[in-house]
Amino acid sequence: MTSHQSAQTMKPATAAKKLGVYLEATPAEFRDGTVSRTELNALQADPPEWLQELRRSGPHPRPVVAAKLGISISGLARGGITEPLTTEQIDALKQDEPEWLRKERATQAEVRKETARLKARDTARTEQED
Repeated sequence: MTSHQSAQTMKPATAAKKLGVYLEATPAEFRDGTVSRTELNALQADPPEWLQELRRSGPHPRPVVAAKLGISISGLARGGITEPLTTEQIDALKQDEPEWLRKERATQAEVRKETARLKARDTARTEQED
């Protein structure tokens, strides 16, 4: 019996998420088909001009916007940002630094500090057990 292995494919939305781009801004041929694992790897290894441009100037999906602003996705929602933003819009927000953004950045810094404290505590406990 011979083994037949088919190419693993994914929906365009999944591929866009893995590439860190906003699906609606991708070319129609990307949105309308399926993407194989091989095609995804090729896009990551040698991104075409459209992908480079999307990554450079956007519009960016919420996870990318949140990361560029240094806040959580929930923080974006609390700040009233529900739509994808371009790099220019993100830079303008960083420049203006509205009150909600300052608050969310402080919250995110506290979350990171607490995560680091818990990790250090757990590491110390593990070392004590050994």
